[in-house]
Amino acid sequence: MRVLDPGTRVLDIVRGGDEALAEIARRVRTADVVEIADIELAPLLEPPSVRDFLTYEQHLAELAGSVPDEWYEKPLFYFSNPGSIVSAYGDVPIPPLVTQYDYELEIAAVVGRPGSDLTPSQASEHIFGYTIMNDWSARDLQVHEFKFPMGPSKSKDGAITLGPWLVTADELAECIVDGRLALTTSVALNGTVVGGDNSKNMAWSFGDLVAFASRGAQVRSGDVIGSGTCGTGCLAEIKRTRGVDAPDWLSSGDVVRLEVEQLGYTQNTLVDGAAAVDIPPGRRRIGSAAKI
Repeated sequence: MRVLDPGTRVLDIVRGGDEALAEIARRVRTADVVEIADIELAPLLEPPSVRDFLTYEQHLAELAGSVPDEWYEKPLFYFSNPGSIVSAYGDVPIPPLVTQYDYELEIAAVVGRPGSDLTPSQASEHIFGYTIMNDWSARDLQVHEFKFPMGPSKSKDGAITLGPWLVTADELAECIVDGRLALTTSVALNGTVVGGDNSKNMAWSFGDLVAFASRGAQVRSGDVIGSGTCGTGCLAEIKRTRGVDAPDWLSSGDVVRLEVEQLGYTQNTLVDGAAAVDIPPGRRRIGSAAKI
């Protein structure tokens, strides 16, 4: 017996809530057992939106040199590309012309029930579950983008790893410590552990993040809420702290493994991406000989 009918997506289960989960539990009892090595996992989710926050104080302090007082006032996030989700064990192409490609070790909450203007307590009840997130980043593009007040965009456009599993919130109830999800995380590059943290070090809880996202807006079933990169969870941070002893930026053939207790692990291999499509520079009119 199949656990899911053909064509059923994880997003359909999230939208179906408790009733859909109960039906899956019933089917699992009589389902055929398949070895994970014998199947190819599709991308976990097709989320309506992806909001990625910046909640780890250490990560910001190491990258920026200090943490401004304004950061503590309210959580910050940017919208990422929901069309860039890749499989937990799939290949990740390096974007065209990028020479400083980076991984980012994160945990993500997935919204179950829609809502708006939620309190943090209410928002916690709207979380369906949690998964591992890798917010791949083109640091050389990011440096260019940060010169303008528009936030990261193309530097975050290439890939987001989610998975391998979506663990329901009730399964992690005993992992809540002082209101925070407390899970140990680690990242290995080509088999060598290079970073890690614990999600209890987030400055805000996931309930806080979902509540903030819902302020004056609607969060929808399947929306992804990223924690942001944990302390020592990316090469950019490691390069700031270790200098010449830090690993090189990612290149084709590198293998990145993110592991989070209770959530499993992702393992992606970097591959060469597509050739760059030529786009001409913008037309200069101000300060030139051009007539307006």
